[in-house]
Amino acid sequence: MKRGFSVYLSPELMAQLTAFSKRQRQPKSLVAETAIVSFLTPDDADRREAAVARRLDHLTRQVDRLERDLTVSAEALTLFIRFWLTVTPPLPETAQAAAQVKGRERFDSFLQALGRRLAKGQTLWDEVSSDKSGTDASANGKAQH
Repeated sequence: MKRGFSVYLSPELMAQLTAFSKRQRQPKSLVAETAIVSFLTPDDADRREAAVARRLDHLTRQVDRLERDLTVSAEALTLFIRFWLTVTPPLPETAQAAAQVKGRERFDSFLQALGRRLAKGQTLWDEVSSDKSGTDASANGKAQH
C-alpha cells in the first residue's frame, strides 16, 4: 500500500515534470517516485559512474592511439617529402609538360590503388606494425609465423 506525501515544486520544475509525464504517458506521481528511487539508490549511481569511467578510459586510449598514429604518419610523410625534394633533380623546361602528364597518370594510379586498399581494409600501417613485431620477435629468437 502506497502512502501519500506532499511535495512543493517551483513552477519551472512542475512544468518540466508535467511535460515529461505527458511525453511518457505516465502519471506525475510515478515519474516523481522513479526519480526519488533513482536518487536514493547509490548502487545505480555508482554503476553509472563506473560505466562512464570505463568508457572514458576506453576513449582516452583510442585518442592516444590516434595521436600516436597521426604523429607517425605526419613524420613519415614529412621525411618522404624531404627525401624526395633532396634527391629529385629539377627538370629542364622541355621536359616539364611530359613530366606533368606522367605525374597526373601516376597520381591517378596512386588514388586507384589507395581506394582498392581502403575498400579491402588493408592499411600500410598494419603491414608495418606486423613487419615490425615479426622483426622484433625474430631478433629475440622467437620468429612469428
